[in-house]
Amino acid sequence: MRVLHSIAEMKEARHKLRGPVGFVPTMGYLHEGHLELARIARAENRNAVVSIFVNPTQFGPKEDYAKYPRDTERDLAMLKKEKVDIVFMPAAEDMYPARYCTWVDLEKVTERLEGAIRPGHFRGVATVVAKLFNIVEPTRAYFGQKDAQQLVVIKKMVADLNMNLEVIAVPTVREPDGLAMSSRNVYLNPEERKSALVLYKALTLAQKLWGKGQRNADIIRKEMTSLIQSEPRAARIDYVSIADAETLEELKNIERPAVVSLAVKIGKPRLIDNIILGS
Repeated sequence: MRVLHSIAEMKEARHKLRGPVGFVPTMGYLHEGHLELARIARAENRNAVVSIFVNPTQFGPKEDYAKYPRDTERDLAMLKKEKVDIVFMPAAEDMYPARYCTWVDLEKVTERLEGAIRPGHFRGVATVVAKLFNIVEPTRAYFGQKDAQQLVVIKKMVADLNMNLEVIAVPTVREPDGLAMSSRNVYLNPEERKSALVLYKALTLAQKLWGKGQRNADIIRKEMTSLIQSEPRAARIDYVSIADAETLEELKNIERPAVVSLAVKIGKPRLIDNIILGS
């Protein structure tokens, strides 16, 4: 496994690779969800590349970029075990040099949900992913379904800008009790960890109601919200959404594939999760 730090090194290495390249962009502090992406990239391509880059431009003014969890030595050991070919770890000053002023802005799909609560977040995400795609030139790029809106944004960017790669969505990897794996889970204390299960319970409730024939999205949202509010440690609900799986427009009636997503603060940590109905 080669660990590359400069953009020039990565580009040179890429041009020497033969056959399809599977790419997994990450911000590090890896968990089983990231490793599953790496395994699939490895299985479906001759070459597997993973990037580790904590992207400063997707953090808002009230989000602490400096405190984002990092453990490079552990991450590299995990990726070596998965037989990843290249790990790309650029420096922020190389990705965003002095006088940097070029951004990728998407409209509509970035204006809802996470985008409404975290202004500028998806501009940072789209820009860094576009840059990584240009540097790594992957055949396929792999993203977890857990970040549903991010997946919609990346797919839209790739389609609109005619990028020459395929975006692969990988189902959310969960703990045995249903909690979606996330780097943020490390911030939960034992009691909050138990309370965090309310997100999965609410999504399971939505799936159950839909399975019984309920198509009124307002009724499902109301039932989910009531369940979450019954958990004392659910400090704040940012949103409970049932939206079109492609446009993220909120639905009144579920007549086409819908993404059911939610963002809830459990104590201080803010967790997100989702499921797809009708896919």
